[in-house]
Amino acid sequence: MDKSSQKAQNIISMTDFRPDPGFAAVSQVEAYWEALRAGRLLPKRSDINPRGIEKALENAFILERVAAGVARLRVAGSHLNDLMGMEVRGMPLTTFFAPDQRRRVADALEEMFQTPATCALSLHAPAASGRPEITGKLILLPLKSDLGDVSRALGCLVTQGDIGRTPRRFEIETQHFNPLVPGHAPVTLPPQLPPSRVSDPAAPDRNPGFADAAHRFDGSGAKKRPPYLRLIKSDD
Repeated sequence: MDKSSQKAQNIISMTDFRPDPGFAAVSQVEAYWEALRAGRLLPKRSDINPRGIEKALENAFILERVAAGVARLRVAGSHLNDLMGMEVRGMPLTTFFAPDQRRRVADALEEMFQTPATCALSLHAPAASGRPEITGKLILLPLKSDLGDVSRALGCLVTQGDIGRTPRRFEIETQHFNPLVPGHAPVTLPPQLPPSRVSDPAAPDRNPGFADAAHRFDGSGAKKRPPYLRLIKSDD
């Protein structure tokens, strides 16, 4: 497989995917991740392209495991900021949970990374002053880092109900783990986007917080053409 074909697989378009309308973004992100596996145990963090989950970006995020039971948000969609009432990049995932729930979240993170396994949580935030009752669904999908260790995760958090006064913190109602083995059949792939991982620079960035910061081009190492003379013959 050449490099252009490999890159095209990273931009699998899930925008025409038709999942459960209540938690469409969760289903879309999970289907995209499963398609990227392509029979492997796990995809890599570098495989993830935001264009493949364009309609779910505000709910999506990337985690990095920094210690046992601790994973911080490297990038996060705008809905996560809305739930906290602030920028959440750099915060631990446990920030979104009530204090008495954080041990369960830490244990769930370790099981996801160490097994590895996918993790799905049903969430509930009770009503309080200025805070309507809301429900939610969170999915965590493990990824390999560029070094090959399982220390990253693609996630998606969707809630139903008005957010109200922030921050909102959740309790876990149910949790489900699905241990992973290589060779599991991926989902059927929908039509793919053109084989390019580079977004159109003229197009507006719908969710700049989700994508990693771009690297500045340094032309100092670029090869220069040697000078040359061009001979023009004339009869004059």
